[in-house]
Amino acid sequence: MTQHRFHPGENEDDVPLWEDQVTATVAGEVRRRRKELRMSAQDLADRCAEIGHPIPRNVIANMESGRRATLPLVDVMALAMALDTHPICLIYPVGYVDDVQQQPLDDPRPTWDAMQWFTGEAPDALETESVMLRNFRAHASHHHAALTAVRGEEYERWKAKTAHSPATRSEALLARENYARQAAHAMHGLRTARDYIREDGGTPPYLAPELSDAEAPEDSPDTTEE
Repeated sequence: MTQHRFHPGENEDDVPLWEDQVTATVAGEVRRRRKELRMSAQDLADRCAEIGHPIPRNVIANMESGRRATLPLVDVMALAMALDTHPICLIYPVGYVDDVQQQPLDDPRPTWDAMQWFTGEAPDALETESVMLRNFRAHASHHHAALTAVRGEEYERWKAKTAHSPATRSEALLARENYARQAAHAMHGLRTARDYIREDGGTPPYLAPELSDAEAPEDSPDTTEE
């Protein structure tokens, strides 16, 4: 039975299976992106081989023409790397395909909405996404904010030190204080996110060297001599 909701007058035999639609969407975007980069099918095959996952030219040609029935996830990942894009952009070609069928029995919906569902960024994502994913999103946000503030503070410190006038030095010092406040706030959020990740049984991501202070003292290796 075809996995699709039919509308009056629609012939079941004319509607491809959901998995066939997904494969066709990826194949179409691979072809579009390949041509955009002015790559031949052989160029793409060569690039896939270079990154360590060979996909023969004839396999690529069969995929793009619809003669290849299956498309393994590892192939999608390799093709995305070879085409200098992201796997999600091959599965949900936002801007190039208006609608896709998100689920086997669903009607087509806007590609952007389907992509947001897939990535957990839909408006209602907080109700369904995992706690760990939410903690990692928060960690990434605080990490970026803290790193930007710390680097900004260091730059303004250098400007104050090398200023050629009292006014320029005063301005740099004020900017440094502002960055310092932002850094403190972001670092607090970063520490909290790392605590939540550990409490839920996870391992926090690596920190940029400038943010090593975000590790709570109790989590740092004990280097004191006995």
